[in-house]
Amino acid sequence: MNVLTQRKPAPYSLAAPRSRHRTYTSRLGSVAYHAVLIALCFLILLPLIWMISSSLKTNNQIFVYPPQFFPHHPHWSNYPAALRYIDFWRYFANSLLIAAFTVAGTLFSCTLTAYSFSRLRWPGRNLLFGICMATLMLPFQVQMIPLYIIYFHLHWIGTFLPLIVPPFFGNALYIFLLRQFFLTIPRDLSDAAIVDGAGPLRTFWSVIIPLIRPALAVVAVFSFLDAWQDFLAPLIYLDDPSTYTLSLGLQLYYSVHQTAWAYLMCASVVFTLPSVVLFFVAQRTFSRGITLTGLKG
Repeated sequence: MNVLTQRKPAPYSLAAPRSRHRTYTSRLGSVAYHAVLIALCFLILLPLIWMISSSLKTNNQIFVYPPQFFPHHPHWSNYPAALRYIDFWRYFANSLLIAAFTVAGTLFSCTLTAYSFSRLRWPGRNLLFGICMATLMLPFQVQMIPLYIIYFHLHWIGTFLPLIVPPFFGNALYIFLLRQFFLTIPRDLSDAAIVDGAGPLRTFWSVIIPLIRPALAVVAVFSFLDAWQDFLAPLIYLDDPSTYTLSLGLQLYYSVHQTAWAYLMCASVVFTLPSVVLFFVAQRTFSRGITLTGLKG
């Protein structure tokens, strides 16, 4: 009876140490993975940390060696002084105006164009889409001289028109992103609207627009950042200091004898705030749009 009741050790008694070893290895790998990510995030944020720290120092403290990331006596008065050093709020308003028109024009033109390329059937659609995508190969440096000549003959130089009118005629990159997002929407939805008597524009406004808000958020954020941070185009087209954008206004912190580095850092911090606030406000919609855009070709 004793012989019959004796059994071999259960298999799991040998597998338990292996399972614990795998769990330990997995946790160790996760810790190492997150440690690398934290180190990379710190390297990415290091310039931003240094900019904020320098904005609270004097010019002499900025160049102290070894550098001090956190000043012992922060100079909070640098911020109001920096905003008075140049006509900061005028440049801020100019940048905001140009960015607002850029976002509105980009959303209007690119959304309609992408809808036509993805949902409507008409002769030459694929050929024109290929030509549109080919324009992505042309950098702005190649276009700026012909564009300047055109705007000069239109008497637009020195005004905001060269910066706010082109977005109303589309952008190839954003057209491509929106087209890819449109292709992920089931065609049965638009077909059902057509059966109910809706035309292409009615279908676009009532059916498609509510479904593409994540993609619109992505395009809006990208176009805003492009217009807000643009330096080369305003430098070429704006010749009146009263029309300068904030990116051009930051150049005025450089003087002949001494550069107001602390004030420049303060203005740069304020310059980055709208972009940061916009991203955090639209973070959920923006992240969803980045995930979904371009899933289908």
